[in-house]
Amino acid sequence: MSSISTLLIRNLQDAFGENDAARRRAAIDEIFTEDGVFYDPTSGAHRGRDAIDRVAGAIRATHPDFRYQPIAEPEELGNGGRVRWVSGRPGEAPAYAGTDFIIARDSRIAAVYLFFDRLP
Repeated sequence: MSSISTLLIRNLQDAFGENDAARRRAAIDEIFTEDGVFYDPTSGAHRGRDAIDRVAGAIRATHPDFRYQPIAEPEELGNGGRVRWVSGRPGEAPAYAGTDFIIARDSRIAAVYLFFDRLP
């Protein structure tokens, strides 16, 4: 798995899918540039690691038992990539779906764009 694919999966599982605040923050510090941005269609732009950590924690708090599962292999093009995923309680039908697009810089995420999708 290339670095962009790894970043996509780590963002999904280690940053936005992690319930433990210390592990989540450590992952964000590892995979995001200092000036990284997370673009959320419902709450707008979250700039910097502190803001990304806050929004990831807030999202997890709304559904701590949900798991993000990629539904296709990550795709890459140049310094960008995307991964399609579903989320829900393990063993149940997914509750929602989305696609994460990233722009990478210096082997870290400079920007994440979240798009919600119709369930497959």
